[in-house]
Amino acid sequence: MKPRDEILSRLLNLHPKRIDLSLGRIERLLSALGNPHEHLPPVVHVAGTNGKGSTIAFMRAMLEAAGKSVHVYTSPHLIDFNERIRIGRSSGGVLVEDSLLEEALERCEDANRGEPITFFEITTAAAFLLFAENPADALLLEVGLGGRVDATNVVRHPALTIVTPVSIDHPEFLGDTVEKIALEKAGIFKRGVTAVLAEQNDNALAVLEAHANRINAPVVVGGQDFSTHEENGRFVYEDERGLLDLPLPKLVGRHQQSNAGTAIAAMRRFDRSFPISALETGLTQADWPARLQRLKRGHVAALAPRDAEIWLDGGHNADGGRALAQVMADFEEKSSRPLILICGTLATKETRALLRPFKGLAQELIAVPITGDHYGRSPADVAFAAQQEGIPAAASESVGSALEYLSARDWSAPPRILITGSLYLAGEVLKLDRE
Repeated sequence: MKPRDEILSRLLNLHPKRIDLSLGRIERLLSALGNPHEHLPPVVHVAGTNGKGSTIAFMRAMLEAAGKSVHVYTSPHLIDFNERIRIGRSSGGVLVEDSLLEEALERCEDANRGEPITFFEITTAAAFLLFAENPADALLLEVGLGGRVDATNVVRHPALTIVTPVSIDHPEFLGDTVEKIALEKAGIFKRGVTAVLAEQNDNALAVLEAHANRINAPVVVGGQDFSTHEENGRFVYEDERGLLDLPLPKLVGRHQQSNAGTAIAAMRRFDRSFPISALETGLTQADWPARLQRLKRGHVAALAPRDAEIWLDGGHNADGGRALAQVMADFEEKSSRPLILICGTLATKETRALLRPFKGLAQELIAVPITGDHYGRSPADVAFAAQQEGIPAAASESVGSALEYLSARDWSAPPRILITGSLYLAGEVLKLDRE
């Protein structure tokens, strides 16, 4: 086991709960560390239910195309913990090196003195240490869960805040209505700091705008103050400053066009003279694994039926299911193939809500487990949820076994395979693909 992994394993045991939303513990630790969160580069703080990571990926690509050095903090990771922390460099950001990470984690562990603190809180403190001690032009900071009492919300003076689309997710922590969840997300707003809001449903938008008004935070609203659409194979963005004719985003799907529009709106507020050329380059170079990622070669492709089209996405809630189903329907219009879902979900997620949009679209679902300590739903339960939604389904012991099962069948046309249901499952698939 690497020293990094030994440290992370110890930190997991500092609190009896995996999630315990609070600011007190991390504020105590940061104070002992000299308050590194008060010495960060300009922060763009991002909350929301879906699209946070993709919006950050677009912004990072745009900022780097403009010649800026960019720190990035996201979660969860897919394969290696280091994915959560990207250190900005003049030549482009890099994932934090093990030696730097180990040193920061040990400093946090020593300063914490064995006090109760969650894994996310203490590792966020380590990230703040690294970001404060390595100069950069910007920090793109993703909320872990919610916003109001998320560990990242110790940052009191961000340059900009963003809320991506809000929907029902994590109701056990954030509330069981979209209004309650929106209020938690709005907790990242700061007085006088512009909040960029992706296009929202009416109930979420009403809560977000009301809270922004209460604290005098200016808002820029998707669908009102800026808009996007596709026209003749181009991506058209429009705001009060005019219309931009841009290349289509590299990331696939209509929902990614919405995320790209939010990123552009944010960059045009972050820097009023942000170069259009950097927006263009960022759209075409943004990369975010396991968000409709095409697996064309590697071990997964080798296991799949010949000439199959394989897509990997970490979508895990109702809105994610709707977005993915829309993309699959768009694909079907252009190129007809039987759609097969390989799906594994967490026990805490509404599996039927995720799968409902695929009724009449997916020919079949093969349910697989999520391994490790992630509270995975059993394949039998996932298959039953699919059947309840009118999707023929069976269970398999692994993604590899599911692909081998599909390969043993005769196909009139090579299938389109979508592997989805959880970012944890997506991480397992990416590991499998490296074998």
